[in-house]
Amino acid sequence: MKTIAIRYLAAGGLLGLATVALLVAGCQTSHTEHADATKSNVPTQVASAGKGGAQLWTENCIRCHNIRSPSTYSDADWEVAMHHMRIRANLTAEEHKKILEFLKSAN
Repeated sequence: MKTIAIRYLAAGGLLGLATVALLVAGCQTSHTEHADATKSNVPTQVASAGKGGAQLWTENCIRCHNIRSPSTYSDADWEVAMHHMRIRANLTAEEHKKILEFLKSAN
């Protein structure tokens, strides 16, 4: 009878140890993923800061629109389009400014 009781205690101890190990592993994974997500956003923002308006226009606008010649629309038309698309395309203020300057200069 004592050997059965010892086996149950040993099994319970192993179960408890396994539970603690899983909790610790889960906490470490979550922290690492969060740190990786934070690191991955920084280079994207820095990289777009060095790009010119033409490159930003090609990279951002071609995803949804056919690339048109900047002379297709007037400066006023581009201002209206860029005003609406800045929000929809999730452009930063700097990206918006560079793209609009490019479109106006090429017009």
